[in-house]
Amino acid sequence: MPRACVIVLDAVGAGELPDAADWGDEGSDTLGNVARAVGGLDLPNLEALGLGNVEPLEGCPPQPYAPAVAGRLLERSKGKDTTAGHWELMGVVTATPFPTYPYGFPDEVIDPFMNRTGRGVLGNKPASGTEIIQELGEEHQRTGKWIVYTSADSVFQIAAHEDTIPLEELYAGCRVAREILTGKHAVGRVIARPFVGAPGHYERTPNRHDFSLEPRRPNYLTAIRDAGHTVYGVGKISDIFAGCDIDESFPTKSNVDGINRTIELLENIDSGLVFVNLVETDQLWGHRNDPENFHRCLQDFDRRLPDILDALRDGDLLILTSDHGCDPTTPSTDHSREHALLLAYAAGKNAAGRIHEDGEFGDVGATISAWLGAKHPGKGAPGRVIIER
Repeated sequence: MPRACVIVLDAVGAGELPDAADWGDEGSDTLGNVARAVGGLDLPNLEALGLGNVEPLEGCPPQPYAPAVAGRLLERSKGKDTTAGHWELMGVVTATPFPTYPYGFPDEVIDPFMNRTGRGVLGNKPASGTEIIQELGEEHQRTGKWIVYTSADSVFQIAAHEDTIPLEELYAGCRVAREILTGKHAVGRVIARPFVGAPGHYERTPNRHDFSLEPRRPNYLTAIRDAGHTVYGVGKISDIFAGCDIDESFPTKSNVDGINRTIELLENIDSGLVFVNLVETDQLWGHRNDPENFHRCLQDFDRRLPDILDALRDGDLLILTSDHGCDPTTPSTDHSREHALLLAYAAGKNAAGRIHEDGEFGDVGATISAWLGAKHPGKGAPGRVIIER
């Protein structure tokens, strides 16, 4: 039975898109700039697979006979965020940007949120998540008010100390916000951001939860399920797709947890799609402008890549890709508008260094759908097949 696995290395962009300057991201190149910042990448297993064929990378030379098809993927969607990126990988193009709030949310959003949740609001501004809990955490604990903030992305983020507001109440508050944020205020995600600790030493916990809009259907995930396959979501995949077309979800606490779950699934399932998001390159290091630890996070994945490859069976398809950039070497701490990386490997075959030219995000969904014998979902879903069975 055919199987496929897509692993999204969150925010590991592969160079600016042609319109990057329009988004304030000219010169962004997450992989390339990280390589230069650390004096060359040390990723031997990704290098052997063909990472150096994606784009010129210091310390990671091209491999003329690499086993994986390599390339860079163009994003059609008007965005540079997790939701738009993942959706387009599965054939859903976001033609109109999700709304953003550089000056905070208007009263028509905040007032009903406060009224329905019975708590006031602190913050209501764009902010770093790690910084705003240090700034407002003590007042939050004293007053019981929510900490609400946003970023350059289309997000409504709610932070709460787990000892002050129980997790379930935080999640319920996020559901209320999701119900309010519709129409012209339909942000891509409402995100629960729980934290713990004492004033001056607050830390976010792994109990984050995202409440996304529902993607347009049918898409490539719909087609895969219609063909009789199970879709397994690892990490925040189910959150990103609002649970749509995800049969079994495995939330994770870390990249290590996500890699272990991926290997476990590959060792035990007989068919279907394992769809994985590994978030730490984005959440922990990209937004904190820390190229050294960004590189170390990639090294952690690189060390486990042989275990993932060993879990594949002949005839399996593995695609490594990304959803946007988050260049930790630029002054901005926000996502960057970049190509997604592509490495597509068919177990038991050697691509002999083939390059996938002029690729786009939707090629990932088109390829896994065809690999699993699904019909095209129609309705203009983009994408062409990268590698044939």
